[in-house]
This record gives sequence, structure tokens and C-alpha cells, in this order.
Amino acid sequence: MHSISTALAGLCDQLAANFPDAPGLHHLDVSFALNDAFDPLAWLNAQQCFPQFYWQQRNGDEEYAALGSTEHFSSLSTARHFLQRYPQCPDLRVVGVNAFDPQQGDLFLPRLLWQRTGGTAMLRLVLCSATSLKNDAQRARDFIRSLEESQPVDAVVQPVVSETHRPEKSGWLALVRRATDAIAQGEFDKVVLARATDLQFDLPLNPAALMAASRRVNFQCYHFLMRPDATHAFLGSSPERLWRRRGTLLRTEALAGTVASYPDDAQAAHLGDWLMNDDKNQRENMLVVEDICQRLQREGGVLDVLPPQIVRLRKVQHLRRCIWTALQQPDDAQCLMLLQPTAAVAGLPRQAAWEFIARNEPFDREWYAGSAGYLSLAQSEFCVALRSARVENACVRLYAGAGIVSGSDPEQEWQEIENKAAGLRSLLLKD
Repeated sequence: MHSISTALAGLCDQLAANFPDAPGLHHLDVSFALNDAFDPLAWLNAQQCFPQFYWQQRNGDEEYAALGSTEHFSSLSTARHFLQRYPQCPDLRVVGVNAFDPQQGDLFLPRLLWQRTGGTAMLRLVLCSATSLKNDAQRARDFIRSLEESQPVDAVVQPVVSETHRPEKSGWLALVRRATDAIAQGEFDKVVLARATDLQFDLPLNPAALMAASRRVNFQCYHFLMRPDATHAFLGSSPERLWRRRGTLLRTEALAGTVASYPDDAQAAHLGDWLMNDDKNQRENMLVVEDICQRLQREGGVLDVLPPQIVRLRKVQHLRRCIWTALQQPDDAQCLMLLQPTAAVAGLPRQAAWEFIARNEPFDREWYAGSAGYLSLAQSEFCVALRSARVENACVRLYAGAGIVSGSDPEQEWQEIENKAAGLRSLLLKD
């Protein structure tokens, strides 16, 4: 018997208990043996119920697959308020995404959550009802009976019908010049501009197939997939952590400054050395560091800024500086408002850059440059929703952005977003 079947049978045994005919919250946990080739993404893809959420930490140590919702939250703040009602469950996890505007979210308390930390895994079933846990236990039994066997995820093989950029190249070059003019006039120091690329296919695209393809080749990245229903999805493979909290200990980072990467180690190392010593990219990174430090200093903790590193990915390389601190209070809603959007995805000063984006970008960012992850009273972690795509039936929208500062060259910035978008685009189009 497969691990998932054994774990589900164990949950069914626990559901045979006599639950009270009263409101409340209760969770049932069973250990999950990692002794077969179980793929939580493939298992999610086989199911017909929603929402679905998949998330894997960039170092691979943590992985989550969430199915079905017992509670839904339109913001991280309301999710946190809900969790605070259950201090006896400090590891109860809410999962989902936050929009570029951090006051908007799509998060849920899963009915069923598979979670792995290192070499151990478990399956958790949540009962939650404002009226009767007994009745919710019956709904949970029906839910488990509706689950399908896991199936391999098919490859992405569909031909693309059309490709459209928003803005197209001429519009992008003009937009960058408009931004550098505004910087020269002192309106702001930096703005991060984005491009959306719409790919139209002849048939609906399976978002889990795109996620699986990206996970196979885009290493050192967070992988995330949010599917609110059968026809919509938001997914990505992002190199950037927004924050990681363990109790009151917080880790965040400035990931800004970009150059191309190549399979050849010597060529990649040469470009990495150039990036480490390039004035424009170092200035761009330090602007993000200074902004994060100013925001976190309001919490009163000591800040440690680690030396810069080169993060080498499949298509690009980045400058990264990690920042560590201790919070006075473990408030994830406050962390979100302080850190998102960072200067790496919006600009500086934040409000002026945000207003320029709203006036000038020819599309709504929605979930792009927001965040994806989980929170509990004990801990939380979110990645920045970059290198991402929105899937709606047969249309896939790819996103990519570039930081514009004084001296930015429009042609070089176009090439930068081409390189960034290639992380997912190359999985969909055969150049």
C-alpha cells in the first residue's frame, strides 16, 4: 500500500471517534512514511477539489501540499487574527498568497495538509466548524472518500498560438526613459518596472505540468502553485525570500542586481565577478538593504547585514545580502506590511515608486511581486512571488521586472527582463 493510502486510512480511523455536536477546531495528524516515490504535486494534480496549494522551500527542506479549505481569508491580517483564537495549536498552518498590494490576499486553512520537514512527513486533517464538529467530521469523511489516486503529471507539449508583450519593446524603452527622467528630477531614487507576456495556446494548459517542469530545472528557488479553482492558477519559481520567522527570530534579504548566467562555469563566474564589482548593481542592492533596515529598525531589534553573495540560477545571477534580526513581537501581519513590497520589486521611496507604477504600467500586477507561503503562531515563511505566471484556461501570462536607477540603460533593462522571463518561458516555447 502506498504511503498516502496508509496515511488516509489512519485519518479515517481517527475520524471514527465521537466528536462533539458543538463548535470548535480540531486537527488529526498521522505520520507519513517517505518510503515510496510519492510526489505531492502529482497527488494534488489528480484531485478534483479546490483550492489547492503547493510550496517548496528553496533549499528543499520544507514542502507543503494543501487541499480543500475549512476557512478562507482575504488578507494575512485576518488569517493571523484567526490563528490567535487557537493558542493551543501553535503549529496550525494557513497557506496561500498575498497580492502586490499586501492588504489583499488569498489564504486558507487547509482541510488536508501534507507537510514534510527534512526527512520526516505527516498528513494533517483539520475539523473546523462554527456549529458542530460532529457534522464536520462527517463532511471530512466524505472529503477523503472523494480523493483520487495520484497520477504522473504529463509534460507541457502544447504549441503556442500567439505571444504578446505588455508593453512591447518600444513601449518598454519609452517607459524606462520616463522613469530615469523622473529619477533625474528627484521624484524617487529607484523604481522597479515589470512586463507581462501573454502566451495563448490552442488548449487549456495544466498549471501543475508547468510547475513540475520548472521544479525540475530551476534550482535554488522556492516553488509555489496556488489553484483557487479548476481554470485559474498562479505559480512561480522564485529565488527570493521575503521573510522566514522562527518564534521572534526573523531572516530576510535584499536580492537586487542582475546579470546573465550560463551553463559554462568559467563564463558564469566571470559574469558573477563583474556583478560583484559593478557600481550600478551594487547601488541597486544597497538601496534595498537600507530600506529594509530602516523599516525593521522600527521594531527595535539589532540588525545583522551579512556580506554580499552571488546567487547563480539557470538563466540569471543575482546579488544577495541577508539580514537577520529579532522581533519584539512575532507579528506576521506587521512583517508583511513592513517588508512588502520591498524596494527590489517596487522602488524607493516606496510610495512614490508605487504611484509611478500604478500610473505607467499597462497591466495590473495582481499576485505578481506579492508573496507565497505559510504562517502559524510558531513560525512562518514567505517567498517573493517572482519568476511567476498566471494561468487562465489556455492563456499563460508571464511576468518579469527590472530595477531602474540613475544611469539605467533601456536596452540593457529589456535584456534583463528577457533573461528573467526565460526561466519559465523556455519551458513553454522552443526557440
